[in-house]
Amino acid sequence: MKNVMLIISMLLLCIGVGAQTAKNVGKAGAVVKTVKAEERPEVLIETTMGNIRVALYNETPLHRDNFLKLIREYHYYDSLLFHRVIPDFMIQAGDPYSKNAPKGAVLGDHSLDYTIPAEIRLPQIYHKRGALAAAREPDMVNPKRESSSSQFYIVYGRKQDERGLQRGRDNLRQLFGDSIQMTDEMREVYTTVGGTPHLDGGYTVFGEVLEGMDVVDRIQRVERDANDRPLEDVRIVKATILKDLPGMEKKPKKVMKRVAKKSVRRK
Repeated sequence: MKNVMLIISMLLLCIGVGAQTAKNVGKAGAVVKTVKAEERPEVLIETTMGNIRVALYNETPLHRDNFLKLIREYHYYDSLLFHRVIPDFMIQAGDPYSKNAPKGAVLGDHSLDYTIPAEIRLPQIYHKRGALAAAREPDMVNPKRESSSSQFYIVYGRKQDERGLQRGRDNLRQLFGDSIQMTDEMREVYTTVGGTPHLDGGYTVFGEVLEGMDVVDRIQRVERDANDRPLEDVRIVKATILKDLPGMEKKPKKVMKRVAKKSVRRK
């Protein structure tokens, strides 16, 4: 974790820290449990390489509500970088230190000062190509697999052969024994569309790309340094809510003052 202090000229994030934050987000999720699956919120992520439209899953209300809150009330993702991209794997953003980071600075170690309880919904929701998922710290310091409050990644992955599928099966067996197994649908999607089955069960998938996978493709193929940061910045110009939760459309904008020095280690 870097010994660098970043001061953001905004007031303290009202949802607080740690368990208190998770509790508040949980209350928000409880309010909207009746929202139908087909009425998913949608977000437009405008980047310097094009636009990506995503839907958020109502099956993962804590992550959904947190993502919407950061966009709706804080405009949190505006001007942040995709600080980590790996071809045929994923693109990652959400480090608050990336907004004004100098060229070549190592990014990815920071998030806001709270985590979100895991909402792993296998086998229905998995790491298919286009999946929107939350980054997190590794099991050794995060055995409950709680998610970063702000860092997310979008899966690109690759079309899987039998070796890739077996790696995914082995991972599920290690995590869940025989209680959760790769389904026929998962196998079909992973072999014909693509994805990253070895991440299933380890990270919360909370949405998917509806439009803009061509943009994701372009981003994940840019030139990058030894830390997988693009040599030329790929920036989120603006993130806006296209379809909000019922009753939340006119929530006022708030601002936040500080960012925790909380490490989000690499997968």
